[in-house]
Amino acid sequence: METLKKHNVTITGKGLKPMLFAHGYGCDQNMWRYITPAFEQEYKLVLFDHIGFGGSDAAAYSKQKYSSLQAYAADVLEICRALDLQDVIFVGHSVSAMIGVLASNMEPTRFSKLVLVSPSPCFINDGDYIGGFSRRDIDSLLRTLESDYLGWANTMAPVIMGNPERPALGQELAGSFCRSNREVAADFARITFLSDNRQDLPLVTADTLILQCSEDPIAPLSVGEFTHRRIAGSKLVVLEATGHCPNLSAPGETVAAMKGFL
Repeated sequence: METLKKHNVTITGKGLKPMLFAHGYGCDQNMWRYITPAFEQEYKLVLFDHIGFGGSDAAAYSKQKYSSLQAYAADVLEICRALDLQDVIFVGHSVSAMIGVLASNMEPTRFSKLVLVSPSPCFINDGDYIGGFSRRDIDSLLRTLESDYLGWANTMAPVIMGNPERPALGQELAGSFCRSNREVAADFARITFLSDNRQDLPLVTADTLILQCSEDPIAPLSVGEFTHRRIAGSKLVVLEATGHCPNLSAPGETVAAMKGFL
């Protein structure tokens, strides 16, 4: 089916209930490889790559179409429809956490649970809201990314990953960034870092787990707490893990928190 090929969809697992995994910025579905084995016996696991990343069809990318996170949420729903997925457990990392929020708000009856890994509804500080960055910070980051993407990738990936005592993790993330389509990566970065989805959080009706690292250079604890307050009935778990990618740096702790929720 065209949709499945376009997004390089892979399906594993022995169960019937679907878990749909969505990767973060500059990554691909391979970033879930330490998480998915723990759920293969009980669930139907669906993984995919956002357009322009991993094994997706880069020719399907259009700057006009992919001008907002809503377009990526529409892709999630397209995959769900193509596979007739119902009662979906959506697992999204970083920007894909907000993509999952948007998809769930668009079709709330399709999703039963959301697992938001290192989410941020808004990266920019705004009054009492502490997103972690000033607008000047973000503008500078985007200028650097657009003028020297490879340099930005190799500098920022270790910062985003954290865990400097385990440099291989930062190197893996940098490699993933560098393999991405540069045009798409630049466009997606602008959308990611400038989006403000705070108003979308109270609309969520699915049971929601928020996984927050104890120290995250991209999404500080205040962001996880804000997201928790705004999504009614949500559960916040602050992991001992540090950095922005606990799916890679602390998979055991991440899996345990997910299983405690599911």
